[in-house]
Amino acid sequence: MQRADLDQYDLPDSPGVYIFRGSKREVLYVGKATSLRDRVRSYFASDLISARGGRVVAMVERATHLTWQETGSVLEALILEANLIKTHQPPYNVDEKDDKSWNYVVITKEAFPRVLLVRGRELHQWEPGSMLRVFGPFPEGGSLKEALKIVRKIFPYRDTCTPAPEQKGTPKGCFNSQIGLCPGVCSGVMDAKEYALTIKHIIQLFSGNMQGLKRGLEREMKAAAKAHEYEKAVVLRRQAGALEHIQDIALIKSDRTPAGAASMRIEAFDVAHTAGQETVGVMVAVSRGVPIKSSYRTFKIREATNDDPKALAELLSRRLAHPEWQYPRIIVVDGGKIQLRVAERILEQAGMQIPIVGVVKDERHKPLRLIGDERAIAVHEREILLANSEAHRFAISRHRKRLGKRLTKG
Repeated sequence: MQRADLDQYDLPDSPGVYIFRGSKREVLYVGKATSLRDRVRSYFASDLISARGGRVVAMVERATHLTWQETGSVLEALILEANLIKTHQPPYNVDEKDDKSWNYVVITKEAFPRVLLVRGRELHQWEPGSMLRVFGPFPEGGSLKEALKIVRKIFPYRDTCTPAPEQKGTPKGCFNSQIGLCPGVCSGVMDAKEYALTIKHIIQLFSGNMQGLKRGLEREMKAAAKAHEYEKAVVLRRQAGALEHIQDIALIKSDRTPAGAASMRIEAFDVAHTAGQETVGVMVAVSRGVPIKSSYRTFKIREATNDDPKALAELLSRRLAHPEWQYPRIIVVDGGKIQLRVAERILEQAGMQIPIVGVVKDERHKPLRLIGDERAIAVHEREILLANSEAHRFAISRHRKRLGKRLTKG
């Protein structure tokens, strides 16, 4: 393919998987991307041979067609990439690596299955009968490791602990159980039947059946509520919400094309008032380091208050009630730990997992430091500060406008 050939494709600025194909539409190479547009364009850069090597250049020259599939998150793209590589065995994926250096997700065949990351060289040593399912190959071990962290927060699973009643240790269970990453099979909190459902969900996820998984969670949630199992229903609701808003900033950071990471949407929120009067809350959005003015929103805080955290809670709750607006990958709030905790509480109630960053100001209202999600801060500090600055400017502007109208009428 030539650079001119790329112009015929209207590639989206979103996560997904791209496929370079040959003259007979055969699959030559499969890759994942945070931004399909930015990643594919990188294959036509003038420094491609020095950046990627002669093999990649040869693949691009041999390719005559390009296809792609958008996904809802980078996590989904990573899983789809692995499934497509397994199905098609593309020569420029498979031949470039020894199969022993690939990475796999293994679900063991036990009463309480373990979910493990296994290198190809180790996989050859496993007995086939000891594995319930094997997913892969995954090209990048670092990305897969981060993906498993995300999955485990949504669906806590067992990795190394011993299930009760064999466990002779503390009834509190293993360390991962105490921090919410193991469901408590080691302390008897979850039985084999309940745990089997968790494993079913994980298998659906790594099989690429995201929509089926979401529908299944919705059905299970309704059934639990109907049976008055309200705690179970709340857990299922949070899991379904987490899948809709996957917190995959770590995967974006590990993506090898920095330009793609800058394309994510960041929303910042701020509140302005005068002694509790004419209180307004605002939302602004930034993408690729540029303010998206069409996404700016103003909310009149319904209850007159000079309680900024309370006003922020109302602002965020009302914003999250608009699913027709694209949800952000990062949320920025103006303030310290109190505002950060308020935002975390509102997101938890909504069943969402979105990284949150707070911008702490000095007495002159200048940014002093950033707190909250460290990965988001490391990758997007400049965009976070820009969004916060825009939110503050917009909030003051809207508040002064409302205050001016009030004084004029008075």
